[in-house]
Amino acid sequence: MISVEEALERILSYVHVLEAEEKPILDALGQALAEDVVSGIDIPPHDNTAMDGYAVRAADTAGASEQTPVQLKVAGELAAGYVFEGHVAPGTAVRIMTGAPMPRGADAVVPFEETDEPEGRAFGSFAKSRDAVGILKAAEPGANVRKAAEDVRAGQRILPKGTVLRPAQVGVLASLGLATVKVHRRPVVAVLSTGDEVQEPGKPLRPGQIYDSNAWSISAMVLECGGIPKRLGIAKDTVDALTAKIREGLDADMLVTSAGVSRGDYDVVKDVLAKEGEVDFWTVRMRPGKPLAFGAFQSGGRRVPHIGLPGNPVSSMVSFELFGRPAVYTMLGRGDWQRPRVRAIAEEEIPNTDARRVYARAIVRQRDGRWYAALTGPQGSGILTSMAEANALAIVPEDVPGVQPGDEVEAILLD
Repeated sequence: MISVEEALERILSYVHVLEAEEKPILDALGQALAEDVVSGIDIPPHDNTAMDGYAVRAADTAGASEQTPVQLKVAGELAAGYVFEGHVAPGTAVRIMTGAPMPRGADAVVPFEETDEPEGRAFGSFAKSRDAVGILKAAEPGANVRKAAEDVRAGQRILPKGTVLRPAQVGVLASLGLATVKVHRRPVVAVLSTGDEVQEPGKPLRPGQIYDSNAWSISAMVLECGGIPKRLGIAKDTVDALTAKIREGLDADMLVTSAGVSRGDYDVVKDVLAKEGEVDFWTVRMRPGKPLAFGAFQSGGRRVPHIGLPGNPVSSMVSFELFGRPAVYTMLGRGDWQRPRVRAIAEEEIPNTDARRVYARAIVRQRDGRWYAALTGPQGSGILTSMAEANALAIVPEDVPGVQPGDEVEAILLD
């Protein structure tokens, strides 16, 4: 058996960042930029108002107060999206809406609430009914003015290569006028279940059969971390059937199978891997998930990495979390696959009987400034509901015989 760290290192040595593709910015959410994004414009492109109010010369408002308002002539009105053609001369003001470009001559904006304008006045009607406004508070130069290029300057690198596009980054791209962007493409991950005993959901079970959960949980994990799952269905426990199904998935960027990697008479995944490709390793010092086969198949001059997950559903999910997820992130050009980890106080015993690293399904909560970890119940590798209830994996190292209540453990936060 090899260590978890060595297994991960070997797997990541087989995968690489995928090529770039041009995509609409919304469709690229969650993907990593394949090149720097440099702005071709200033944002904002001109000085503009941050408030609804009056664009004024600050000097004209000196000494203004509620007791002694300063009267200014209203020279016009300006809405966002338009330009005032005139000039704010001494003793005048322009009624202005948020986002509108500052008129020439004005250097401050007085909000409506600091004038004598009645509340609820409709835009477009005030100038017709009154030609002056009373300023109730003196304005400083630059008050309520957003300066040109205060956010972005033309020629500035805004988002470096490798940036993961989240909603804020998508908004920034749109603000730059970009409708598309170059990102590393999403990896296609072929997902195959094996075993005569598994049946597709929605179909009747024969005696001795169970429904296939692995393909669905692993496909969901692929999708969640940014890949594109390609479900290949279920292969029967024969070399010929498995070989045919595997060949269907060799146009993908990675192949993931579940079951068939232990020592049983019908565990044929390793045999097919050895015959059709190459085997790098097939056991890892961990629980759940000891029987994990890894290698690669050759297809059209390409080397397609293959992760052979255990058949037990918890083992399958934990193994993909630790090894498959980092591989998908690497192909996406994302280096942020590490989950947050915390030190938590164990609330119950977590045994370790055979010097393997234990990943126990746990619920981690914070109380009084400290983290606490409680198991989700029985920890058998076939109890899939224990994964559904968990928000963390509590770790017992290989050289620790077990954890007692009150001991501190490291926990990987899954959610």
